[in-house]
Amino acid sequence: MNQQLDKEESQPPSGIIARLKKYFRNPFFIKTQTVAEVADFLKDAVDQNIIDKEAESIANKAIRLGSTTVKEIMVPKVDMVTVTVNEETNVIIDRIIDSGHSRYPVLGTERDEVAGILLAKDILPKIVNGNDNFEIGEMLRVPNIVPETKKADALLEEFKKDRSHLAIVIDEYGTISGLVTIEDILEELVGEIEDEHDVEEDDIIKISDGLYAADAKVELEVFVEFFKMSLDPMSIDAETLGGFIISFLGVLPKIGDEITIDGLTIIVSDADDRKINKVSIKVP
Repeated sequence: MNQQLDKEESQPPSGIIARLKKYFRNPFFIKTQTVAEVADFLKDAVDQNIIDKEAESIANKAIRLGSTTVKEIMVPKVDMVTVTVNEETNVIIDRIIDSGHSRYPVLGTERDEVAGILLAKDILPKIVNGNDNFEIGEMLRVPNIVPETKKADALLEEFKKDRSHLAIVIDEYGTISGLVTIEDILEELVGEIEDEHDVEEDDIIKISDGLYAADAKVELEVFVEFFKMSLDPMSIDAETLGGFIISFLGVLPKIGDEITIDGLTIIVSDADDRKINKVSIKVP
């Protein structure tokens, strides 16, 4: 048996199955390869129908997660829903009902002071028992505070270890710059995760004759079918309209950049330094 294994290992790998066996025999195979080699390895696996495109996409995103900082994926401070330790409980309850979140950063009386994290479920027993006058300070969980430069994969490990779901992000001066949740990190791997509180909007909206607006996250296949394009989505290495535009241009576009394909003029109308958000489409 051992002689047979030794003979097999001494032969050069041929084909993707042999390569898979070779790599998985070494538990540190990822560490011994460059990122480019791992990407090629995954592409070969897709070509040989060992994994599908979605699995390849998730794996590649997982690799890139190690170079993604929490600043790149956080919810900025201006969009945070918070409460303060000295607010009336009825005001806090109304805010929880209106926002529908499960966790809230609780700010102290001092500038950029984070008193703790409030879980909506901790308040529920109080409300059920008819007690709407309670001390928020008695319910606070210890906050997880991380710097903007922390890597997303390292924070995901912390979330798993501590069984926490939210971290407050601060800049180099200790100022609150945003928050990041475990959902934000997972969305970097699998795409947008919608829950019952997310508001659904039409991905493609007709503004006027010959003019449309679209969310860059719309699936490329849906976009092509909507406009009856001759483009084959399966031949494009992108799943969304935004990904297709980036692939087409070869760079991350800025607002005002445009492409023309199948008679459509697609113009970037909203973008940031990480992604395209919205586009306009002119139809002849």
